[in-house]
Amino acid sequence: MSFLSIHMFNMAYGRNWLKILPVWAGVFLLLSSIGANAADTDWMLFKQRFLQPEGRIIDNGRDNIISHSEGQGMAMLLSVHHDDRAAFDGMWQWTRQNLQVRDDKLLAWSWSPSDGVSDKNNAADGDLFIAWALLRAQRKWQEPAYLASAMEIIQDIRQKLLRRTSRGVVLLAGTEGFDRPEGVVINPSYWLFPALQEIAQADPAPEWPELQQTGVNLLLEAHFGRWGLPADWILLGDKLAPAASFPSRFSYDAVRIPLYLLWAKCETAELLLPFQDYWGHFRGAKFMPAWTNLNDDSIDSYDASPGIRGIAQLTLAHPNLRSVRLPALDPTQDYYSSVLLLLAKVMLRERGR
Repeated sequence: MSFLSIHMFNMAYGRNWLKILPVWAGVFLLLSSIGANAADTDWMLFKQRFLQPEGRIIDNGRDNIISHSEGQGMAMLLSVHHDDRAAFDGMWQWTRQNLQVRDDKLLAWSWSPSDGVSDKNNAADGDLFIAWALLRAQRKWQEPAYLASAMEIIQDIRQKLLRRTSRGVVLLAGTEGFDRPEGVVINPSYWLFPALQEIAQADPAPEWPELQQTGVNLLLEAHFGRWGLPADWILLGDKLAPAASFPSRFSYDAVRIPLYLLWAKCETAELLLPFQDYWGHFRGAKFMPAWTNLNDDSIDSYDASPGIRGIAQLTLAHPNLRSVRLPALDPTQDYYSSVLLLLAKVMLRERGR
């Protein structure tokens, strides 16, 4: 409120405005409480459905048994946001015991009750989410061990997953299988821009800002299909192309890209335009496809999940994020839809709309 506004208010109400202030303060606190209670309800429902007593997150989109480093890291990050240290410690303990089983400090990407870890290759997004969650946990709860663990993971990411190419520093999706004779295969959704910003503060090596800039540059170049969208997996050859060893789709991975751009506040109109064009094509329709094929522009027959729809809603509303009201978590949603929706809500709260 400006000085002039205060003066006019005082002229209209005299000293009685002092009596009104507590009322408005109470209204503000009530509205804040309602928002916080809704967030807490979402988090409690998420834990009830996906967090096992031993501390692992189950991906019920994969036969209700699989756990992976991405899910552990995303849920650990959510637990820090909700100030739930007991849940965080349980998840981190399970993750260390069951996924941090390599010769380095990176995490095996997948675990099942029948086989445990059958493939020790890592997934860079899982490594980044876990390191990011540990950094935030240290700041919130002032536990030095969290920072020490985060730095061990961060250093191994920098040494083993960052690769300098003709396009700049890129992020390998894993230590094995992605640096190929025909070029490096990348997943652009593994560029967790808000995590990279905070990691760069904790580990001030020049590779981290270079990696962020390369990610932005690649998104400006990686335009495929009718809407000019990035593929889930891209080959960095003589020119960019959807990686032949994966479906040529804008799908469940790449839908996360605009969320991370918004979270890091590094979005531009040019970066968001392809996503807005695609999702805007289905604005107001009951059906929004879960993915589109970037070779023939065909679309999936399955409807986009509430989590994907939430990211689309944010992207289409930009720059007026204050207008966005994301739905409550639905108990029928699967793990991935649920975690995307909760991450979108955290982003909104941290941006202050």
